[in-house]
Amino acid sequence: MAAAKPPTIPLDSARKETEFIGSIDVGTTSCRFYIFDRFANVIASHQLEFQQLHPHPGWHEHDPNVYVETVNTCIVEAMAEFERLEYDPDMLKGVGITNQRETTILWDSKTGKPIYNAVAWPDARNTAKVRELREKAKEISFDTPDGPLEGEKGVQAITGLPFSTYFSAAKYAWLLEQVPEVRAAKEAGTLMIGTVECWLLYNYTGGVDGGLYVTDYTNASRTLALSLHTLDWNDQLLEFFNIPRECLPKLVSNSEVYGKFHKGHPLEGVPIASLVGDQQAALVGNKCLNRGDAKQTYGTGCFMLYNTGDDIVQSSHGLLTTVGYRAGPDSPATYALEGSVAVGGSSVHWLRDNLEIIKEAKEVGALADTVKDTGGVYFVTGFSGLFAPYWDMRATGMMIGLSSYTTKAHIARATLEATCFQTRAILEAMAKDTRRNHVESGDGDGPAGLHVLSVDGGMTGSDTLLKIQADILGIPIERPTMRESTALGAAILAGSALKLFGWDMSKSESLEEVNKQGVEVFEPSLTEEEREWKFAGWNRAVIRCMGWKTDSGDG
Repeated sequence: MAAAKPPTIPLDSARKETEFIGSIDVGTTSCRFYIFDRFANVIASHQLEFQQLHPHPGWHEHDPNVYVETVNTCIVEAMAEFERLEYDPDMLKGVGITNQRETTILWDSKTGKPIYNAVAWPDARNTAKVRELREKAKEISFDTPDGPLEGEKGVQAITGLPFSTYFSAAKYAWLLEQVPEVRAAKEAGTLMIGTVECWLLYNYTGGVDGGLYVTDYTNASRTLALSLHTLDWNDQLLEFFNIPRECLPKLVSNSEVYGKFHKGHPLEGVPIASLVGDQQAALVGNKCLNRGDAKQTYGTGCFMLYNTGDDIVQSSHGLLTTVGYRAGPDSPATYALEGSVAVGGSSVHWLRDNLEIIKEAKEVGALADTVKDTGGVYFVTGFSGLFAPYWDMRATGMMIGLSSYTTKAHIARATLEATCFQTRAILEAMAKDTRRNHVESGDGDGPAGLHVLSVDGGMTGSDTLLKIQADILGIPIERPTMRESTALGAAILAGSALKLFGWDMSKSESLEEVNKQGVEVFEPSLTEEEREWKFAGWNRAVIRCMGWKTDSGDG
């Protein structure tokens, strides 16, 4: 099913432009291809949803071949639109790739074909395996920059990540144990292990006939196998997860020319010049290039990244430390703190599909706006457990504060508030971590010294959501008119590598004219007393839902 297209600009407004940059964006539920000009105007685009596979409760898979096929269709359709606007295909000077992170794909080097379906990032089949790995790690002393550390603390000191179902090495560990074909390929030396951008680049540069086998630092930093300090695969962790180094791709920066689309492809000969995980791409797309800048993406899940510059800030408050981007092979890495909300836009889909209190997702804001508050209702949307800063996989979803007064409008508003409360919890954790590590932050009135929060993603189409978010944080929320920040980030990184438009990731001023179509600002209206009272209620609700799930799964 084709999704709604972003607005394209009138023909005359870009007529003088003769160079353009493309961006492939493979999300959790859809693929997109965009063509941007130097100002981040969308000249042409196409988007298609693809099939979600749920063979068992808690399992979430995709067919890896569908990524390639769906993107190819998007490219063909967008290029046809580009040509209808009387642009020459040769004006497309390069393409960047951004992707859902952590989703794990295993394929065979002899055939170039997947051994198993892609295990998507929300998949939680490996919960028991993760517990086993955590116990196993207690017996190991890991060599870290802080000296020898045992167990999960040692792993986190190296990678910035805790043990979780979320990360690629933990998914690989389950596949190695449960899928005989994976073990056979490993023993034969033909196993290839990658994430989505790695698989796409391999296929677009030739596949089994000489396709490139590389991954970038942002996606690698989400595997539990990369050292943030050396920016290399960590041998102790490879041994721990039983991953042969030769089965892993080469590590590359986020902004360089890796290769070109293979002969016979619709974009034959066009350079591929960026690879970047979707949330780090949004950091770049929102131009959060300075220490202390932050962005929040509201999508299926919600993801906040806070730029910490060249400081690797180890979190003691439930956040992840990750590579923000590396703007070229000779550039230093920029790091970030990240907080992830497992359930964001998917909670609105739950209202639509399971409770059927709305017919379309876009109706939730209007319904929530019919009441001034939630009537005391809190909805903790822990359908997949709780991510940052709580990290409780035994938490479940819970509504509390229900009464005979409660209506579907109160539930709709509580659903939007849940995302906003979790965003505040993440920002407060970031503030604590940056203070603890003596990292310079902003001097604004919001958590972590923020003056303003930049936002993007599908949920930000709701004015109601952003008004609530401004109230809960107590700072303005800025929403750009062009909100395809993930795709734009990949385009900026590719353009910088190709030296297009004067873009230079090392000089933020070179991007001043990018995405200046307009910004809408949502100001807070609650008093501080009201804000704190509401947030205290949220924290009480979270405490009540934590640890609810038992090993039987029946509560």
